[in-house]
Amino acid sequence: MPRYFIEISYNGANYGGWQIQANSSSVQSCIQEVMSKILRQPISIMGSSRTDAGVHALHQVAQVDSEAIEDLEQFIFLMNRALPPSISILGMYQVATETQARFDALSRSYRYVICRRKDPFWYKQSWEWFGKLDIESMQKAAELIQKEDDFEAFSKIHTQVNHFRCNIHSAAWRQDGHLLLFEITANRFLRGMVRGLVGTMMAVGKGRLNLDDLESIFKSKDRKKAGENAPANGLFLTKVDYPSSIRI
Repeated sequence: MPRYFIEISYNGANYGGWQIQANSSSVQSCIQEVMSKILRQPISIMGSSRTDAGVHALHQVAQVDSEAIEDLEQFIFLMNRALPPSISILGMYQVATETQARFDALSRSYRYVICRRKDPFWYKQSWEWFGKLDIESMQKAAELIQKEDDFEAFSKIHTQVNHFRCNIHSAAWRQDGHLLLFEITANRFLRGMVRGLVGTMMAVGKGRLNLDDLESIFKSKDRKKAGENAPANGLFLTKVDYPSSIRI
């Protein structure tokens, strides 16, 4: 049976996260229901990343196995017409049957948005913070993060992973008008990791922590010593990269 990768964008404000769960609506379940109706067969999809409740995606990727879809462009049109306005199918392509959306990704990228003034267009899609920040120190903190590889202190507790090591490809703050953006790319991310890092770097920017404190937090491997999680609504999954060879 052919395997396809689906490229997806969604506003996560009204969902309990990507993954199917018992007590709230999920992006995964919504897409599965629509796809099952259009293809007239039970459909199950698996995403590359399990974004939390309230987190958005500019580019999520999911895999699906189904009977051959002859006209992908028409299928995408039908999907987008049936899906709610908060979810969009960006593209779809066939891949080798052994390819895994979760495990074969080369990297994932996230962006965190902090809005420095009142802006109705970023309402509920950013962390509004109007106070003073030492952005230079926050950038030094981001540079320190790139040198680390064990992120246990920034992972949600009781998470089922074999290890807490992540290879950070890049991490940096940049100003875009009245928006302050943190962008990070790595081979993998732990649950709550980006929000924990942002919350801790914000504590550095506010002067509550310094770079020595940040190094101590990494060495402690203790989530309780890191800063509070930044709000979910400012976080965006922006890109999932794969080898070009997976496409058929």
